Amino acid sequence: MSAVCGGAARTLRVPGRHGYAAEFSPYLPGRLACATAQHYGIAGCGTLLILDPDESGLRLFRSFDWNDGLFDVTWSENNEHVLITCSGDGSLQLWDTAKPAGPLQVYKEHTQEVYSVDWSQTRGEQLVVSGSWDQTVKLWDPTVGKSLCTFRGHESIIYSTIWSPHIPGCFASASGDQTLRIWDVKAAGVRIVIPAHQAEILSCDWCKYSENLLVTGAVDCSLRGWDLRNVRQPVFELLGHTYAIRRVKMESCPVTQAGPPE
Repeated sequence: MSAVCGGAARTLRVPGRHGYAAEFSPYLPGRLACATAQHYGIAGCGTLLILDPDESGLRLFRSFDWNDGLFDVTWSENNEHVLITCSGDGSLQLWDTAKPAGPLQVYKEHTQEVYSVDWSQTRGEQLVVSGSWDQTVKLWDPTVGKSLCTFRGHESIIYSTIWSPHIPGCFASASGDQTLRIWDVKAAGVRIVIPAHQAEILSCDWCKYSENLLVTGAVDCSLRGWDLRNVRQPVFELLGHTYAIRRVKMESCPVTQAGPPE
């Protein structure tokens, strides 16, 4: 696993583990959470690694084992020690880095692998979304032992679910059914369905500086940008990868205005 901290790349090698997701803490500079799995997630267990930078690279602060592969991780926006992972056994796990014991709570409702989990960035909300191979998205409040709502509509595996950083109660999902979907928690349904690629979509992310702009990455090796004010065609397409794009993050906003509707 590698991270760029203070302009320098730092690496920690963990034998027998393959990284699936990495997220920096919103509270502690340089602290990194990594969700990992044995045997590329096909079999075996998983480990959540909490890493801190030091002079020689990355230092292991804490590790937590789980009995199946861990595919994603997200930090709480309300507590610097708390985070959630999701795994191949269909469950979500709530961890506290200040406590070396096992998970504080386990949420088990999905019937297949959970590949994505995200904690709302709206600090007044304690909401988490998870996306699964069972073709559903579930909404959770970590203080409640069961899901608040289940969203259906995708026709294949859901690979990515992520909250809008701008619009409370709004999240996006990307699926093997080749669509990007925008959901509204208040309406308990889908707002927009975008046939974004002619291939499985493995990842999506919101632009931090525009509430209308998202990016998708797919098995067709392309990245496409979408403006929710005009979704007839992408506002940009980036080519160059030779393998499927499994994860994408959008830090800047290359396009700030959509063209006129056709």
